[in-house]
Amino acid sequence: MTSFLDFEKPIAELQARVTELRETADSGPVDIDAEVARLQAKSDKLLRDTYARLTPWQKTQVARHPERPHFRHYVARLIDDFMPLAGDRAFADDQAILGGLGRLGGRRVMVIGHEKGDDTASRLRHNFGMGKPEGYRKAIRLMQLADRFNIPVVTLVDTSGAFPGVQAEERGQAEAIARSTEQCLALGVPMVAAIVGEGGSGGAVALAAANRILMFEHAVYSVISPEGCASILWRTADRAPDAAEAMKVTAADLERLGVIDRIVPEPMGGAHRDPAAAIDMLGSVIGDALDSLSGLSPDAVRADRRSKFLAMGAL
Repeated sequence: MTSFLDFEKPIAELQARVTELRETADSGPVDIDAEVARLQAKSDKLLRDTYARLTPWQKTQVARHPERPHFRHYVARLIDDFMPLAGDRAFADDQAILGGLGRLGGRRVMVIGHEKGDDTASRLRHNFGMGKPEGYRKAIRLMQLADRFNIPVVTLVDTSGAFPGVQAEERGQAEAIARSTEQCLALGVPMVAAIVGEGGSGGAVALAAANRILMFEHAVYSVISPEGCASILWRTADRAPDAAEAMKVTAADLERLGVIDRIVPEPMGGAHRDPAAAIDMLGSVIGDALDSLSGLSPDAVRADRRSKFLAMGAL
């Protein structure tokens, strides 16, 4: 892990000192193992203490960390025999939303999710995970295919929101998002959604209207970004930390409100510090969620999903 967030500067300074001392030890006869161990222990404690009291805005920064695992990483580690399926059969293949068939722990699944990309070139290719209408129509096509062959659907949500460009609006962005949400709710097969990073606006809900909604400990899920909310309420994005606090974007808040069903723990310091462990933990929790829904009839699956969403916000 090479990128530290603004609030992690004290940790970065300690880690830099540890690295410097280790390089010194490698190049000379001086034994400084004890000092290295002391500084590493201090750094680890500072990391634990920092992540134990993250503010909603700091969690938003963690959720956006560029080194968090993305869709392709989850598929590579969790999904066997993955067969990607492309295109909406109407306009184009949107690289911001990917999907295909595979096996999760031996169980056949249709997996769909947002892909943000890992570097500049891939981020541009995947449009930073901001889906266009053809991406949501591809998701609809894949969900319908899964429904036809009685295959559970797993979605991995990580987007700041659907693409807001003029061309996307001309091609029916709002309608595509609404139809995708409708298709989630209409599925006769179990659907499990996981918020793995950012869950932004309708672009996230369109893949997350599921029977079970899981959420990483340091992910965020909201109707608008904190910056967007601050710009509307206070006419300045500088109030984003205040907006994040008021919007209840964290996993703990959303579990308490009944919006999500389960919080998935992350490795200490966030999923970006140990992607393999984070991915394995999520795979296990998804498996548990699918097990809890197995054996239900299509009508029972729909009723389960319907009751879940109707209960949200009830007094």
